[in-house]
Amino acid sequence: MSEQLSHLTGRGEVHMVEVSDRPITKRKATAMGSLVMSTSTLELILNGETSKGDLMAVARVAAIQAAKRTSELIPLCHPLPLSGVEVTIEPDTSLPGLSVRVSCNTTGQTGVEMEAMTAVSIGLVTLYDMLKSVEPGITIERVQLLHKDGGRHGSWSC
Repeated sequence: MSEQLSHLTGRGEVHMVEVSDRPITKRKATAMGSLVMSTSTLELILNGETSKGDLMAVARVAAIQAAKRTSELIPLCHPLPLSGVEVTIEPDTSLPGLSVRVSCNTTGQTGVEMEAMTAVSIGLVTLYDMLKSVEPGITIERVQLLHKDGGRHGSWSC
């Protein structure tokens, strides 16, 4: 890839990218990650036998909050007016564990990939926090961007 890093000036100094000349377009990004645990811990979750209440609801709210606050957490991200954040948390017996998937939408001059990635990460960390007393060895794995639409680079999927 021959494109220069956009967060560096010609002198190598970090700066926030100027986007005001870019057209306003509809943008969407979807990211996903996994929480891998023992089968017995997953069964506790599926049977509603954890002591912390509705883990999925808390993680969904945490993921949405994270998407909304991404620019406060990642120094060079632009604050974006999100028009939608969809969070899906599903059990995956093949892991075994839970998969967190987040799609973010906006209409603006820069993409929402970081919002989706941040939301997935915080959703997973929130689930870990609520399950660590049951199984401290749970792992967070493969947080990745799955798809993005909009902007000058158009659509991309992994």
